[in-house]
Amino acid sequence: MRIGGFQKISLIDYPRKISSVIFTCGCNFRCPYCHNPELVMSEIFPEPVNEKDIFSFLKEKKEKVDGVVITGGEPTIHPDLPRFMEKVKKMGYSIKLDTNGSNPEMLGRIIKYGLVDYIAMDIKAPLTKYSKITRTNVDIEKIARSIQLIFESGIEYEFRTTVVKELLSIEDILDIGSMIRGAKLYVLQRFIPSKTLKPDFLSKTTLSQEEFKNLKKMLEKLVDKCFVR
Repeated sequence: MRIGGFQKISLIDYPRKISSVIFTCGCNFRCPYCHNPELVMSEIFPEPVNEKDIFSFLKEKKEKVDGVVITGGEPTIHPDLPRFMEKVKKMGYSIKLDTNGSNPEMLGRIIKYGLVDYIAMDIKAPLTKYSKITRTNVDIEKIARSIQLIFESGIEYEFRTTVVKELLSIEDILDIGSMIRGAKLYVLQRFIPSKTLKPDFLSKTTLSQEEFKNLKKMLEKLVDKCFVR
């Protein structure tokens, strides 16, 4: 598993925990608004981080760090992800996995063997618009399967959508809410155009504070909780 970044301490990436964050290289989507292009495009991958250095830090800081976040890129494209997660779990850490939900086979394996404690799945769009938004040919049945796996897992989770006004309408986001009806938590993420995979998306926008407030109210009729982040 190629690791492109390691943030030793984070107070915001794992709910209610102090965490270390591991960034894997590579992604099977090409969302134009992606804020980690260096983890998506192989020609600009950063120098890999040595796993030994990560595990050395985690061993040293066990009393100060509660959990480990594995994000990307897309972690589930790496066949050796379960091996890595198992090593982290054996050290006594709680694990949060960030995923785009495109690999339900890997996700199901991770859930089955108790390797994950919190799952955050990005839902990019209503299923009918997935390939358009991600700029790839997406098997939407796999996205739907991942959502169902998470619902059935008994694991703490959140679904989340990055809101780019030029890509998703209010109706699109409500469609997503209907797709995950009954979810414990749905997070709307403000698009912040500081760095993007496609440079022209630096000029794109997100919803206004008032629009987010109204949308949140509508979504709370579909899901248990809705936050704007």
